[in-house]
Amino acid sequence: MTTFDNREKAFEAKYEHDQELQFKVNARRNKLLGLWAAGLLGKAGADADAYAKEVVMADFEKPGDSDVMHKLMTDLAAAGKTTDENTIRKESDRLADEAKKQIMTEIR
Repeated sequence: MTTFDNREKAFEAKYEHDQELQFKVNARRNKLLGLWAAGLLGKAGADADAYAKEVVMADFEKPGDSDVMHKLMTDLAAAGKTTDENTIRKESDRLADEAKKQIMTEIR
C-alpha cells in the first residue's frame, strides 16, 4: 500500500467520523430542543421525553432543520404559545453548543 492510499483511507475515516459526530450532535440538539419546547407546552417527565423523541424523529422527514422548525412552530402555536422562528433558531443554536459539549464529554 502506498503512502497516498494510507492518506486517502485516513481522510475517509476522518470524514466518516466527523459525519457520525455531527449526526449525534444534531440528534442531541433536537432532543434538547424538544425538551425546551415541552417545557413551554407544560409537559414534564415522561410526556416531555416522549415529545422530545417526536422532535428528533421529525428531523428525518426532510433534509435540513425546516421539518423540526415547522413541527415546533406548529405545536407551540396550537397550544397558544406562538413563538417566532428566530427565537427557536436562537435556542437551537444555543442547544447545539450544549449538545456538542455533552457528546464530546461522552466520547472522552
